[in-house]
Amino acid sequence: MNQTAHFFVLYGTTIDGQRFRPSDWAERLAGVLAPYRPAGARCNHLTYSPYAIPKIIDGVRCVVIDNRLRDIEPLAWKFAHDFAHDNNLKTFSY
Repeated sequence: MNQTAHFFVLYGTTIDGQRFRPSDWAERLAGVLAPYRPAGARCNHLTYSPYAIPKIIDGVRCVVIDNRLRDIEPLAWKFAHDFAHDNNLKTFSY
């Protein structure tokens, strides 16, 4: 059975409308989460985890976090949520 993926997105804009800095924050955050991969996945140290991908959405840097990250590493999931909260980032889920 295929599990439906749901995502949590950290948007590179603060709640008060300011652009979040530094400009490479999304790549840095995705890099920190890069070790968390599906069981048995081949690991290349130069790639992002499929559970945390930096993207540009509507011209703004974002990190899209797959909810399945919570199942394999709850602390990594909490880290991403805390990062968004601590930096007052806009977030949304889909």
